[in-house]
Amino acid sequence: MKKKQDFQLKNYMEDIARRNLEQQLSEREDICKCDRCRLDMLAYALNHLAPKYVVSHRGHIFTRLQEMEAQFNTDVTMEVYKTIELVHKNTRHEK
Repeated sequence: MKKKQDFQLKNYMEDIARRNLEQQLSEREDICKCDRCRLDMLAYALNHLAPKYVVSHRGHIFTRLQEMEAQFNTDVTMEVYKTIELVHKNTRHEK
């Protein structure tokens, strides 16, 4: 009898964008880093980046290899940077 494997659908871009956002925010002192602003930034960035869904371990490895490509990293970094600036200029909470 085959053992049932537990598969989960995951948008790996969320992990990539979150890491990139945290890296960029760690280098900025002029940006609000409250939970609301962080989530606004992450949501906006993810809505403008192509999703990278994986199900299997193999799919996860393929996405990690893509993440190492220079253009892929540049695209994510630029989108996250634009997002940080946009949310910084349009915060949705009291300053």
